[in-house]
Amino acid sequence: MPDTFKKYLMADSSARIQAVRLEAAWQAGLGHQPYPECIQRLLGELAAASVLLATNIKFQGSLVLQLQGDGPVTLIVVECTADLTFRATVNLRDPDSVPEDGTLQSLLNTHGTGRFTVLLDPGRDTDMAPYQGIVPMEGDTVAEVLEDYMRNSEQLDTRLWLAADGERAAGLLLQRLPDVGGIATHDTPSQEGNVQGADAEARAESWNRLNQLAGTLGQPELLSTDIDTLIRRLFWQETLAELESQQVQWHCPCTRTRVANMLRMLGRDEIESLLEERGHVAVSCNFCGKPYEFDAVDCAGLFVDNLDESGPRSVH
Repeated sequence: MPDTFKKYLMADSSARIQAVRLEAAWQAGLGHQPYPECIQRLLGELAAASVLLATNIKFQGSLVLQLQGDGPVTLIVVECTADLTFRATVNLRDPDSVPEDGTLQSLLNTHGTGRFTVLLDPGRDTDMAPYQGIVPMEGDTVAEVLEDYMRNSEQLDTRLWLAADGERAAGLLLQRLPDVGGIATHDTPSQEGNVQGADAEARAESWNRLNQLAGTLGQPELLSTDIDTLIRRLFWQETLAELESQQVQWHCPCTRTRVANMLRMLGRDEIESLLEERGHVAVSCNFCGKPYEFDAVDCAGLFVDNLDESGPRSVH
């Protein structure tokens, strides 16, 4: 099933397994953003990762992942909400300078000053303060950058497999869970301590086994295989509990009304000047690239009170 997120738990609670597969939602995101293939790949991988990580947020806010660059790409940003709606965009320094074989490091970290940023935004209806973490862009892939961040900033053993092209984006996440109850120290041996130590050793073996199994996964298989088949194929010997399944949707909050209100703030004289010069006013959303067009009649309506969502047409 496309545009789906699923979460599983190992029988010994040693790790969680999460998977996401995006098709229609991903294509909707690219609909007004004709990026080169190398950038589509990076953006799709970050989008899949955002869904995998946003599901662990404990509030009804959003997770924002940013790759800030000093090369041909200045910014790649993805925002995913707790209910798994996401949006994504890229800012280019010079579209003509993007090489066909561009990589994460060559596109965003040309001079070594690229940064990876994680922002947790709890929203307006809470007393929680936003959280922001910024680290150097360490790693050759989006997965490696995120693994490094989770390991060093969040102290969570996390493995990621990500893939994307112009049709799909997909991801698999393994995350080791803390041992329950701890392990007895060596200077106070006891039967309980031995049991706890054996249990911790068994859980460590489970984690290593999961990594070995998932390590056989390649990007073509990740992109071409539905989640249920993929999980069965990789972990057929494991006992897993399916905890959660959610649909994922593309959503950018831009609307014709918001664009119209922005144009209204420019003032009647500026709008009339644009109409005289071009015959219409064309505006694209700075985030998703969706175009909106206003002709002379539409522009006259900008300065009429009670503008509503059912107003004049938009161009798709």
